Amino acid sequence: TISLFLVIGLPRFAQAQTVIRDSEIEAYLSEWFTPIFKANDMQPNQVKIILVQSNEINAFVAGGSNIFFYTGLIDRTDNPDELIGVMAHELGHISGGHLVRGRAAMERASYESIIGTIIGVGAAVATGNAGAAGAGSLAANSVAERRFLSKARTFESTADQAAIKSMNRANISPEGLMTFLEKLEGEEFLPNSQQSEYIRSHPLTRNRIESVQAAVEKPGQDYPPVSEKWTDQHARMKAKLMGFINPEQVAWKYDDSDQSVPANYARAVAYYRQNQIDKALNKVNALISQEPNNPYFYELKGQMLFEFGRIKESLPAYQKAIDLLPQSGLIRTALAHAQIENAGDQPKLLNEAIENLNRAAQDEPRSTEVQRLLATAYGRQGK
Repeated sequence: TISLFLVIGLPRFAQAQTVIRDSEIEAYLSEWFTPIFKANDMQPNQVKIILVQSNEINAFVAGGSNIFFYTGLIDRTDNPDELIGVMAHELGHISGGHLVRGRAAMERASYESIIGTIIGVGAAVATGNAGAAGAGSLAANSVAERRFLSKARTFESTADQAAIKSMNRANISPEGLMTFLEKLEGEEFLPNSQQSEYIRSHPLTRNRIESVQAAVEKPGQDYPPVSEKWTDQHARMKAKLMGFINPEQVAWKYDDSDQSVPANYARAVAYYRQNQIDKALNKVNALISQEPNNPYFYELKGQMLFEFGRIKESLPAYQKAIDLLPQSGLIRTALAHAQIENAGDQPKLLNEAIENLNRAAQDEPRSTEVQRLLATAYGRQGK
């Protein structure tokens, strides 16, 4: 279920960011990126993928093995291989030792706090205002920028080469990285104020693109085609994000003749976001009829019913979702929330909620929502 958390405590001139938590999208990205993680001698559970709602094109690593992807970057991709290429590149920065180490406090912080810190430091560098970072001192803008750019291109080229090597080891074509860089190449010629964050923090050069292209066209390379399953997942992910973030655009993106699952998924979410209750439930029920073992459709139905104030009706939908996907801490937290809110005439639901939350905490150790709901449940039991 997509849930939004506003990042607070940002500099007054920094745009507030929103963390998106969604079990389905996180599962897709983890599946796609797992071969790259293993190629870098990392296990998937060592890396946490966090989505940030923003039209900006950006991705970065912070607070340990946390990879932040902006939804604007996802929207610009045409296939999962482009996102895999970006991930491989970001992991290249880790393997190259390009990241500042020793931020133990950040590694324990919530994702919202991490983003706030990153934005604050970034704003300070960009403006030359050390106060924007909240601590420490920073050099003037022009000096900081020159120093950054003098190293950034070397770092980016090194990360590209590391990405190519890890993608080769994973038997995934680096073409996705190349096509993504080509999309952004034109932005280099725009004024700095009009460039995306990715361009400002990941300087592009034609040599970089040509280097990746050489790897793509290297004789003797024979990569398997893009997985049809992953391509379908990519289409669903983009449809779901559009429905939640820009529901008014869904009708323009998917015309009435398009009755594919991604199109109807986008419509169901858009109706929900626009408070068209009957249409939203009709669409999600049709999706469930089409794929009765899809946990994410039940999760969406549960979220709709809960938000529409039909909390008791949301319980079976959430329970079915967790029956199909028991390892999802996010869905289990949503189920527990519904159980707490419906426990007025069924006190035993509080015990079930506490059990679900304690299990969810194992998968979501940084979640403040889990702790808040546990406090609420224990409080209602007089504990």
